[in-house]
Amino acid sequence: MARPACGKGRIIPNCRIMKALMPALFVLLLALPSFAQESGGELAKIKERELEQVRDKISDLKKSMDRSASDRDRLTADLQEAEVEISEKRIRLKELQRERDFSARRKAELDAQLARREAELDEESSELATQVRAAYMSGSQEKIKLLLNQRDPATIGRLMAYYGYLSEYRSENIEVVTAAIRDLAQLRSQVAAEEARIAQLAKARYDELSKLGVAQDKRKALLASLKERISGQGREVERLAAQEKDLSRLIAELTSILSDYPISSEAPFTTHKGRLTWPVAGTLAHDFGQPRVAGQLKWNGVVLAAPRGKEVRSVYHGRVEFADWLAGLGLLVIVNHGEGYMTLYGYNETILKNTGDWVAPGDVIATVGDSGGQAQPGLYFEIRKGTQPINPRQWITRRPGQ
Repeated sequence: MARPACGKGRIIPNCRIMKALMPALFVLLLALPSFAQESGGELAKIKERELEQVRDKISDLKKSMDRSASDRDRLTADLQEAEVEISEKRIRLKELQRERDFSARRKAELDAQLARREAELDEESSELATQVRAAYMSGSQEKIKLLLNQRDPATIGRLMAYYGYLSEYRSENIEVVTAAIRDLAQLRSQVAAEEARIAQLAKARYDELSKLGVAQDKRKALLASLKERISGQGREVERLAAQEKDLSRLIAELTSILSDYPISSEAPFTTHKGRLTWPVAGTLAHDFGQPRVAGQLKWNGVVLAAPRGKEVRSVYHGRVEFADWLAGLGLLVIVNHGEGYMTLYGYNETILKNTGDWVAPGDVIATVGDSGGQAQPGLYFEIRKGTQPINPRQWITRRPGQ
């Protein structure tokens, strides 16, 4: 049985209620978008505060680990300071180089523009000079002579109009030449400013290179002292075991801190097993499972020898959980890919991502270096399921560029 509709002559209680509520409902509907916007903004603020708290926790964890490493060996703390300083100098040098390249391109554009404007000015000046010579040859009283010549009035009128046009053209030419001279002065000023900026950048780069040299000398002396101390006390195995313990602690703590912020992806990390691309093109220096020192420890990842400064790329989607210096691995980036899987990128020269950044396959996250006290530049790469290292060769088969 059909329900009676609200209409003329058929007012039922429900209809009266609906009609009474209509204005209020209309106001509520109008308010919904602004309410949603305010709610979204407030939610974003809450998420930002939560993210800041996570960063603070990770920062506190890093400080705690630094204190532990420093208590074990003061030379390691000094090495961290020196290598972080070197990284900062190299990043600054790259920024200065980019700025210098931009200024050089800008100056080249200005030089070309200046050359064009000078050629145009020469052409305009030549035309104006021709007109001035013609006016001089005809004399300064050309219009009066024409009027006194007693020619046909129609002819005189036409000639007077021609003289007017010529005079107007000369005036316009003079204005064009004057404007061109002003433009040239402005362009020359801009060229001079770019030349001064390039000189300033060159000086800043020289200063940074000098500071970099000092930091590198400091690092070299520290590595020599560290090597002498380790060989003298036979503590290499003990040192490496302590560094591995630090890494396991770091990963366990990160997993705990970020447990409320899971990684989700349309294609889970496990579905790409055997089809991922290596983070850098290089030569295998150390393989997973190979013995390290006196056969007592094994490599938990691979070391790829590669040129210093070469780009290091993320192997898959994920979130950067750690981007800092860690004893044994130097400047280290850890990316969480979800399902408990993480990839580690160590020995870097510079780190180009921050904690909390999202990355996609192929994104540049660092550059190859020798931090962590390494003798040669290369990349340390590792995959972990929780705190358990797994063989990267089972997951990665493609070379960069494939």
